[in-house]
Amino acid sequence: AGDRKMEVNIDGILIATLTFSWIVHIWDLYLTRRQIQLIRSSRDVPVEVRSVYDQETFDKARPYQLDRNQFGCWHDFYSQIVLTITLLLNVLPYSWWLAEQVALYFGLDQEYEISISAIWMVVVSIFNVVTDLPWAVYSVFVIEERHGFNKQTARFFVKDQLKKFFVQQCIMLPVIATLIYIISWGGDYFFVYAWIFCCVISLVLVTIYADYIAPLFDKFTSLPDGQLRIAIEELARSLAFPLTKLYVVENSKRSTHSNAYFYGFFNNKRIVLFDTLLEKGVIPKEDTTTLNESQEDNTTDSDSGTAQPAKDDDIEGKDEVGCETVEGKIPAEVSSEKPQSHEKDTIDRKHEKDATDRKHVGCNTDEILAVLSHELGHWKFSHVLKHLVIGQANLFACLAVFGVLMNQTPVFEAFGFGPDMQPIIIRFVIIFQFVFQPYNEVLSFLVTQLSRRFEFQADRFAQELNRGEPLMSALMKINKDNLGFPIADSLYAAFHHSHPSLVERLRILSGREKQD
Repeated sequence: AGDRKMEVNIDGILIATLTFSWIVHIWDLYLTRRQIQLIRSSRDVPVEVRSVYDQETFDKARPYQLDRNQFGCWHDFYSQIVLTITLLLNVLPYSWWLAEQVALYFGLDQEYEISISAIWMVVVSIFNVVTDLPWAVYSVFVIEERHGFNKQTARFFVKDQLKKFFVQQCIMLPVIATLIYIISWGGDYFFVYAWIFCCVISLVLVTIYADYIAPLFDKFTSLPDGQLRIAIEELARSLAFPLTKLYVVENSKRSTHSNAYFYGFFNNKRIVLFDTLLEKGVIPKEDTTTLNESQEDNTTDSDSGTAQPAKDDDIEGKDEVGCETVEGKIPAEVSSEKPQSHEKDTIDRKHEKDATDRKHVGCNTDEILAVLSHELGHWKFSHVLKHLVIGQANLFACLAVFGVLMNQTPVFEAFGFGPDMQPIIIRFVIIFQFVFQPYNEVLSFLVTQLSRRFEFQADRFAQELNRGEPLMSALMKINKDNLGFPIADSLYAAFHHSHPSLVERLRILSGREKQD
């Protein structure tokens, strides 16, 4: 009877995991369908953005956002099916067995758990890359290409993916190996040592990312001397912002999407502007020529692709206005989906023409200063530090709970791992990815709400610097250049948008509506 009871409990764990996962997926699908319906039913440009967002651009943004959202729905459904099959068919235990066989080939038995774990991580990474590659190809070479954003060649894309994979392995494997060692060595208080280690690694990665990792993928050059550089340095001095370097990153070989971010610790802050953010003529012509020539001299590096910043809340990172920050990064969501069938023929005939006719606007000097004033608002209000404290407190709590759960063998038996085959890395993945999923969903929602409040505060800071008007203009131009949709379904945005919609922000900045 006892064995039967344990068997029921084990089955119940797996069923509960899959049930909750599907509930979350269906809820996300419902939210996305709400956003799709809003986009489909919105035919006219909102009054707030008519000064810069013409009807033609709005008509191009609608199919782009519909395509992106429809693609997201199918991609998420595919991922959910893969996850379900993986759990029901015990793919995880099989992948561990496969890693053990590879280790045995090199003369490493089960005593070499760290080495086998490293092999397992590589196996899983290869599986993830292979299964997701068709979706990445479709996203870049069909959707982005159709709407005039993609600038990558097939060679560029392949080199990008390969380099990204190898850089990820070079970072991930030593970190995982050290973490496993700490957990096995640290005794009852291993979670304290593991937390300290993770904090140090996070700080190191954020410190070196833009200086040593990002340049492996994109060309960074110093912002040339001129009016823009002088104005940015003066803005930084007026706020006592410890700016040490100003960069322009060549994003135009990859995409026409625009962005900006700052990063660094203490008295060593740097600002990075995407070349696609800048209005033509903002950088003097002679300096632009020099910049382009230097980039051509290094086409091997720039052709290799880009490393996308991590989606998790980092430490010192990127923040968006339309833009990003590497200090406690909160990436903006880009909604998307496909048009209804009765619209599709007309829209598809326009796509090829739209891709070539759509003109990039960019921001002028005053608008770039307004964007950076918003960014510096995050710094002034210690938003980065607040995200850092929340993130590290959450990590400490999760590691402590992991210490309690890691010896609950029925949990891992539910996922196909018998009592004699429950390595640390497997226990770590199962608990953090599956057991913590309900908690992670709640935390994600709360952090999204906090991030939205931070965005309003940063907007207000820029407004207090008398840059409200150019910030509104910049937001509209960035949104227009990126074919962003200026409005969002309130429920969808509450769960998916760390940044308020364009119309929400313009209403606050213009004084037509007060922030709650």
